[in-house]
Amino acid sequence: MVSTDKTGVSSSRGEKVLGARLLEEVDFENSFVDKLPADPEEEIYVRPVRGAAYSRVNPTPPWVDDQSEYLGKKKTSSESSLEMVAWSSSCARLLGIEESSKESTRTISVLAGAEVTPSMKPYAQCYGGHQFGSWADQLGDGRVINLGEVVNGKGEKYEIQLKGAGKTPYSRSADGRAVMRSSVREFLCSEAMYHLGIPTTRALSLVATGAGVVRDQFYDGQVQVEPGAVVCRVAENFVRLGSFQLPAYRNDLDLLKKIANYTIDRSFPQFSSVTDDFDDEENRYVLFLREVISRTVKMIVKWQAVGFVHGVCNTDNFSVLGVTIDYGPYGFLDSYDPSYTPNTTDLPGRRYCYGRQPSIGLWNLTRFAEALVPLIGVRGAEAELERYQTLFVDETESSMQRKLGLLSWTSADDKLVQSFLDQMREDKLDYTNMWRALSSISTASKDEADDETVLKPLEWELKKVQEDDKRQKWVDWVRSYAARLSEDKDRDGNGWSEEERVTAMNKVNPKYILRNYLAQNAIEKAENGDYNELLKLLEVLQRPYDEQPENSIYTEEPPQWASRRGVCVNSCSS
Repeated sequence: MVSTDKTGVSSSRGEKVLGARLLEEVDFENSFVDKLPADPEEEIYVRPVRGAAYSRVNPTPPWVDDQSEYLGKKKTSSESSLEMVAWSSSCARLLGIEESSKESTRTISVLAGAEVTPSMKPYAQCYGGHQFGSWADQLGDGRVINLGEVVNGKGEKYEIQLKGAGKTPYSRSADGRAVMRSSVREFLCSEAMYHLGIPTTRALSLVATGAGVVRDQFYDGQVQVEPGAVVCRVAENFVRLGSFQLPAYRNDLDLLKKIANYTIDRSFPQFSSVTDDFDDEENRYVLFLREVISRTVKMIVKWQAVGFVHGVCNTDNFSVLGVTIDYGPYGFLDSYDPSYTPNTTDLPGRRYCYGRQPSIGLWNLTRFAEALVPLIGVRGAEAELERYQTLFVDETESSMQRKLGLLSWTSADDKLVQSFLDQMREDKLDYTNMWRALSSISTASKDEADDETVLKPLEWELKKVQEDDKRQKWVDWVRSYAARLSEDKDRDGNGWSEEERVTAMNKVNPKYILRNYLAQNAIEKAENGDYNELLKLLEVLQRPYDEQPENSIYTEEPPQWASRRGVCVNSCSS
């Protein structure tokens, strides 16, 4: 029997989406365009845009600037070259889009940036930001074009945008296009993060354009023509911290206030009725900042919990919604190394490495708070920022408590976690697999006489740890952990059964993550027109906490070849 939610959308995977529409039938809303000031210039050329939140710009069909001939290849792209590579059924259900839409020629054309429907008012957003710690002034959507808002059956609005759909006034020296390798990575990680339970933008589709795109992947003069693609990204909105920074930097307080009011009304309506009086210490902008800080803390704590490293934590890549946005040279930890950065540009200083993400979150929010000072005052900004550290500690302790399978938390548990991480780092052990293996440790281990029996639950992960002193450290740690489990009780004095604890831990410690080498396998095949591995990987990543014994090959640690450039670390070229 097919069950439906209140949107009338089928909850059965792969079945007809009841009561939904084809994408081309959607009556789009356009609140960003309708409620915020526009750039009066309609020509598409790179320029400073002042006094405006966006520029109107339509997508450019991929075949218009097919670059295949650059290296002597035949130019063959046309509308018939467009191909739906991957489609997120769960994202389509969220939007109330009919599943069969993925097979519609018009839907594919729209999602490739080759067609605009009558109700759309496409635009590119204007914003600024700090990049690698330095003010970059105007940035904006350089190759992203927003199509408008889809309203689902619950009345929820979601903005959809195309990445790689052509030039905008913010493209600077770039061509506005995207290649298959970066598009596969963005599509897969958007959906992987969603199914991990981490706040994120979504990806509805990945379309191959058939057009060539010229790229120098590592900025070393090795120019290639790569296959082009377009990703459709979905979020409640795409307003960034940098959306506020640019008008504040330019002292355009009228635009700053308009963007703030729009964002509050659109995504934080609980503050809409609150006063905007500058002298009120709890005005709507203070409450808005407080909520953005809280959401950002929760997002970063969840990143840390699964070993996700964003790679480009510039202020223009942070959403006011506290959702992960802009999947470029990201990575997940393989062996535990807090200094790991997946971005070749970040390698010299490792500003955005795993271990620094919490402090970078505060740095970015400080720049955001500074932008809001004209609306809340210096003291208001400082007071809210002071909440960050306490919030972060509280959220981290809650996260670690869940990952350890504990019902309570004590100060001694901080040391238990730290010693676990320190030993993982020393022995170069796999972050994901070690956390997952902890659920196999029984409380009986605390009384087990034989050391090797104590280590049996971690046997597979510790296979490369042969030194006696290192193995003894793990024996001691497992005994301490087992003893802690045996005495664990909630506030009412109740404990968990082993089965309950294992179930709870396996819901927060994933078995499957998007390892870079897995993405690379899918990319190399997709670049040659074989999408089977991409679709298989997507299927696995949609159930990251399930055992899936038939797919255990996807839990394996990286092979030796995965240490090369373009796999474990990537550039911003895309």
